[in-house]
Amino acid sequence: MAGEASGSPVEPRRASRVVLLDPSDRILLMHGYEPDDPSTTWWFTPGGGLEGAETWEQAARRELAEETGITETELGPVLWRRTCSFPFDGRLWTQDERYFLARTAQPGRWTGGGTKLEQRSVTGLRWWTCEELLATRETVYPTRLAGLLRTLLDEGPPRTPVLLETERA
Repeated sequence: MAGEASGSPVEPRRASRVVLLDPSDRILLMHGYEPDDPSTTWWFTPGGGLEGAETWEQAARRELAEETGITETELGPVLWRRTCSFPFDGRLWTQDERYFLARTAQPGRWTGGGTKLEQRSVTGLRWWTCEELLATRETVYPTRLAGLLRTLLDEGPPRTPVLLETERA
């Protein structure tokens, strides 16, 4: 349900994202790029759009398995909610996102994803420490992820999902 780059109004795509932590509290991020410009890169959490009558939780588990091969997780609460709009692959995407906390001991690997677009726009995965995220100059989405992760590790999950500022690229 993405709109054209012309900026026409669209119904937001619903997307589940996963803040996946390993036993050392490292977060798993995917490395992506603009298909028409591989020099434009960023890091982001695993996840994607809900399909059919899928629940947010079902989409989080399915996307994580499709993208990383990880199926053994403890899926926790929704940490954050965010609305974002961004140009990608010649279209304007608008998403209503939920970020779920999850933990795993599985290592994860880039599986090639579940879609042709993922195969054309993702190069792999990496586990990041909070300190590495705080120090990086690379682009990471959501843009405040390092600070959000630091708060999560220091204080635990919020009682109710935190509404993140709307981001527009």
